[in-house]
Amino acid sequence: MEEPVNASRMTQRYVQKREAILHEAARLFNARGMKGATLSDVAAAVGLSTNSITYYYKKKEDLVVACLLRAIETVSGIIVQAAQEPAPEGRVRSFVRLFLARLAETATGGASEMMTFRDVHVLGSPHSEVVFAAYIEMFRSCRRLLLLGPIKPAKRLSLNARTHLLLTLTLWTMSWSGRYDPEDYDIAAERMGDILIKGIRSGKSVWRFGALDTALTAPPTAGDSAQDAFLRAATALINEQGYRGASVERISARLNVTKGAFYHHNPNKEELIAACFERKFTVIREMQRVAMASGGSGWDKLCAVSRALVRYHFSEHGPLLRTSAWSELPDDIREAKLTATAQLDQRFVTLLVDGMQDGSIRPLDQAIAGALVSGMVNAAVLLDRWVQDVNGENALELFVRPLFEGLLVEA
Repeated sequence: MEEPVNASRMTQRYVQKREAILHEAARLFNARGMKGATLSDVAAAVGLSTNSITYYYKKKEDLVVACLLRAIETVSGIIVQAAQEPAPEGRVRSFVRLFLARLAETATGGASEMMTFRDVHVLGSPHSEVVFAAYIEMFRSCRRLLLLGPIKPAKRLSLNARTHLLLTLTLWTMSWSGRYDPEDYDIAAERMGDILIKGIRSGKSVWRFGALDTALTAPPTAGDSAQDAFLRAATALINEQGYRGASVERISARLNVTKGAFYHHNPNKEELIAACFERKFTVIREMQRVAMASGGSGWDKLCAVSRALVRYHFSEHGPLLRTSAWSELPDDIREAKLTATAQLDQRFVTLLVDGMQDGSIRPLDQAIAGALVSGMVNAAVLLDRWVQDVNGENALELFVRPLFEGLLVEA
């Protein structure tokens, strides 16, 4: 009778240690990015040697996959619970509430860390196929939260866009929920759900294109210079493969130029990547400045800026850099980029407050609404994975408009 008991204890210890590894790994990957955290970092966090970690996960990529699959399993379980509600509105509210309740558990030490999905695209084959397959199933489950009946072929693109919006903005709460005391996560969830269902506008406001949209069409960056080409290529590669994946060789190959040509225009990769961030900040800052200085309601200004940024991303001048790219930046420049991002996000809040004051935007939690607008613009970077033939015009109706008018209002 001794052997089964000992075997059971060994299995229990194995499971406990594995859970500790996954918790610390997710925490480190969230803080430093997949490329920035090492197996030795994880080992130190759980009091093991690096060789001991490889007993559980032979390579770092295996550990990343395990963390991501566990996160997908957690979110999928929340979706299953939310699906018990009889109508789409209740399901959406329940999904947001349950997800933030899970984050509150993590914040108070009652649940393990959940890895974010910002680095999924950095995984190479075959690991990426495993994670994407699981993510697609999670996406399909989330899509059913918005349905009252079978999927109509004519509405599939709209449904996919709104599902991407719901899923991404809910996951996006992991980036801003820390501003709140865990006891207040339920309040944040209620207010976020209210915004997703009812939108941002007041009863008198209309989704319309005007002179400000035209004024924001022209890009604030100058010309189609050789340097702009390097910036666009580097931005696209960072979005696709992360900071470390955007190597000098890959950037040069994307433009079909030599490494010598790269160094003729750029002192080094680090300065080019820093310039990619500044380019994004310049685009957003200038569009916000023009809008804030124009006439019209807060609603009109916020709609126009949001439309312009998403349109810019899909234009010949794009793409826009993913906000989450900061996670892989070297420590010495990370804080400055985070500060600049927060300052630009605050301008969305300013426009929301202007709209509430002039009556064009209904009373709501402007801090949460601002985070959702910023998250929507960032999520547009991956919209083409879910919406076939998406472009700078149909993305506005399929993806931007639902946030402003309500997630259940179809384009």
